[in-house]
Amino acid sequence: MKIGILSSGGDCPGINATIRGVGKTAIMHYGMEVVGIHSGFVGLLNKDIQSFDERSLSGILNLGGTILGTSREKPFRKLLASGESEKPQVIIQNYEELGLDCLVCIGGNGTQKTAGMLSALGLNIIGVPKTIDNDTWGTDYTFGFQSAVDIATNYLNEIETTAKSHSRVFVVEIMGHKVGHICLQAGIAAGVDAILLPEIPYDIKVVAKKIKENQKTGKEYTIIACAEGAISEEDSLLSKKKYKAKVASRQGRSVAYEIAEQLQELIPNEIRVALAGHIQRGGNPCSYDRFMATRFGVYGANLLLNKDFGKLVVFDKNEIKAIPLSETAGKLKFVDPECEVVSSAKKMGITFGE
Repeated sequence: MKIGILSSGGDCPGINATIRGVGKTAIMHYGMEVVGIHSGFVGLLNKDIQSFDERSLSGILNLGGTILGTSREKPFRKLLASGESEKPQVIIQNYEELGLDCLVCIGGNGTQKTAGMLSALGLNIIGVPKTIDNDTWGTDYTFGFQSAVDIATNYLNEIETTAKSHSRVFVVEIMGHKVGHICLQAGIAAGVDAILLPEIPYDIKVVAKKIKENQKTGKEYTIIACAEGAISEEDSLLSKKKYKAKVASRQGRSVAYEIAEQLQELIPNEIRVALAGHIQRGGNPCSYDRFMATRFGVYGANLLLNKDFGKLVVFDKNEIKAIPLSETAGKLKFVDPECEVVSSAKKMGITFGE
């Protein structure tokens, strides 16, 4: 059996550990032939590959990023928009010409949606969930998430020292465009005063009230963890088109700046904005992500052996399992505003701006 492996979409810690988990198991335990495909689906379109052996997969467990490179190429995008696209047909042709028996797609929601569509066209596909956002539907965990949370937590902790020294309010942007899992967990772990998420529309006056309450109790500084997709109650009522236009009007500045400007009109404190940025995607994976990525990879190789194609490897109730790609495609796992984690944060005095 000849296997192709690619990583697609945004990079994150743990991809190399997954490549290693799939590749080493397939080669050393099952005697399969394994090739790596460079730059995601772009590499499959161009037949840009490399052969793997046990030696080439050694020493990559702890490396961040991806040795295969990645891209955000979506081969079905034009097909969906206009009804015409040659890219899926090129992928199918190249898959056959390369002699592949299966394609392992390591990626997040967009990648798994593409993987599911290729599977529907007849290719043998195995998906492995990768995203720092932990928002892939059907799995309790996606590798890369814990590393991102650790980085975001440390960033918030470092900001606190300067905020305390200068009695400032800091609005710290944390990654999370559509979902707020990173911001929620990092915010709680860092002991922030407010957490603003895409799933829980905020009232800026409630946030300002929290700052004033801090001052009354003698705490002169405030840390606000703000997901990049945080949304106000007013904006949550806008149509999708109008909200998209408002985001565009910010000219690349995140909602964190808007929040800071609105707060400055309500409180006397000096306010600063800080962006944790792409360091949340970078660096070496933490031990937990290396562990989980390896487990995902080995399980993926087991699916290959059993020819159990069209599946996504998932972590469900503390077990590694697999679900049909068709079940997860196009879905997101959001933060539940009524979940125990949010409830616990509120009991500790953290406001969500409600």
